[in-house]
Amino acid sequence: MQIGAAFARVALMSLALPAAAQEQITPDAFIDRAVGNTLTFAHSPGGGIVGVEQFLNRSRTVWATPEGTCTYGRLEIRETLLCFIYNDLPNPEHCWVPYTHDDGLVVVSQDGSIQRVTRMTKNPVICENEAIS
Repeated sequence: MQIGAAFARVALMSLALPAAAQEQITPDAFIDRAVGNTLTFAHSPGGGIVGVEQFLNRSRTVWATPEGTCTYGRLEIRETLLCFIYNDLPNPEHCWVPYTHDDGLVVVSQDGSIQRVTRMTKNPVICENEAIS
């Protein structure tokens, strides 16, 4: 098991979720569900909104912070990791191991941070500014 996946599994187990309720999925399976949609991500536990991401296609996104600042992102798959590289933050990269939880999606970072997808719509991202290209 890759180190990132091991951290992700420990982080999910710390949520005390029944094993049957969670399943690691491939980055491609996550992208399949996300493309054409706008996902709202929230911290877990806690529920505070992290931001909203519109998946334009299999390799491009638009990310909006809760304040409405937007940037374009690029998706890369690295084994079990789904990585986001943003135009305004080329480093550090944001890499996640995707999971399903019940009928929803969860992503776990290599440092153990957990974000849940709390909403999935067809609505475009709303930006206070023009997205940084």
